[in-house]
Amino acid sequence: MARVVAERADAIAPLAEVFREHGYEGASLALIGKATGLGKGSLYHFFPNGKEEMVRAVLDDIGQWFEDAVYSPLRNESDVNGAIGAMLASTDQYFRSGRRVCLVGALAVANTRDLFAQAIRGYFVAWVDALQSALIRQGRETDQSRILAEEAVLAIQGAIVLSRAMDDPAVFQRAIDRLRGRLLIENDTSNNKGAIDGSPQNEGRLV
Repeated sequence: MARVVAERADAIAPLAEVFREHGYEGASLALIGKATGLGKGSLYHFFPNGKEEMVRAVLDDIGQWFEDAVYSPLRNESDVNGAIGAMLASTDQYFRSGRRVCLVGALAVANTRDLFAQAIRGYFVAWVDALQSALIRQGRETDQSRILAEEAVLAIQGAIVLSRAMDDPAVFQRAIDRLRGRLLIENDTSNNKGAIDGSPQNEGRLV
């Protein structure tokens, strides 16, 4: 059943699901209208530039959610383990244990990549940068923190794809659990810990 849409902001969530399910090209105005409960006139009233403006509005909303729930805590929380643990929990919840498509990732590998390049790049850069800053505060070397942050975001995105392809949420859960083992360091409550080797034998136990 379509949501009751009284203003532009009300349309964002149903629009996001249409684009996740059908992609940019496949999301017809008929499908969008059915999901939002809006006729063509109302859709163009809220989004005068059509589907492109709809996707940009959805990407802005996704970016703000990740900023509030993931990036800002990673950059600013004094409890680094807590911020990283919250990132993994929030990511698990947001992507519904791998059942939900990452719309930004889907746009990045589609023909629409150039159309939304700035938003797509900003999403991934912000995530990697924020996680790197947390890992540095753990005491890891800058270069190693960058590599580990990139690998973590890559693991999450790959797990979404593989989990959906195999129709098995356990794939995503295992990826999240492995990341906990790599990213969290036991009793890490200080911003002044010494440098930490990234090799498995020197990493802290899962918290």
